[in-house]
Amino acid sequence: MKRITVFCGSSSGHDDYFCAQAEAFGHTLAVRNIGIVYGGARIGMMGALANGALAAGGEVIGVIPGFLRAKEIAHEGLRELVVVDTMHERKVKMHELSDGVVALPGGFGTMDEFFEMLTWGQLGLHAKPIGLYNISGFYDNLIEFSRTMVDQGFLNHCNRQMILDACSAEELLDKMERYTPPAIEKWVTRSELS
Repeated sequence: MKRITVFCGSSSGHDDYFCAQAEAFGHTLAVRNIGIVYGGARIGMMGALANGALAAGGEVIGVIPGFLRAKEIAHEGLRELVVVDTMHERKVKMHELSDGVVALPGGFGTMDEFFEMLTWGQLGLHAKPIGLYNISGFYDNLIEFSRTMVDQGFLNHCNRQMILDACSAEELLDKMERYTPPAIEKWVTRSELS
């Protein structure tokens, strides 16, 4: 993987450990020579992630809607800051610039981004690995809930396996490197989507 899109909170959370792990993750990606595409903010988990990578000489590309840049939360120390018009354009651009996706802890925005990438993968729009970095068990309930979706017949087990989760950065990145997309597609073929 050349670049990974990382979705995470613009907040820091109540425990400093989350930001420390985001910063360490940025450092790990830089050391592994994997660039980062992220939401472009200088605050919260996003800022910690970017700063960790930049301190290790990593490539960091931010993608931010103009209305958020105007609120002066944009990280101005990045190699590249792409300014888009809408939140949807932000997701599309982040997707275009990367070879995989990781979600760190975050709120509604992080979940929206993570699930949209999963849905696109399920529909065959991409074959990129999608990971949950489960820092301090943050995503335990979500992982369990995805199993409930399978158990209740709302999600195919094959598509559930698209969620790569791990409690360590190295384990997660190794899983992403080995990822093979599901062989089945959901209702439509890739050619029908073009």
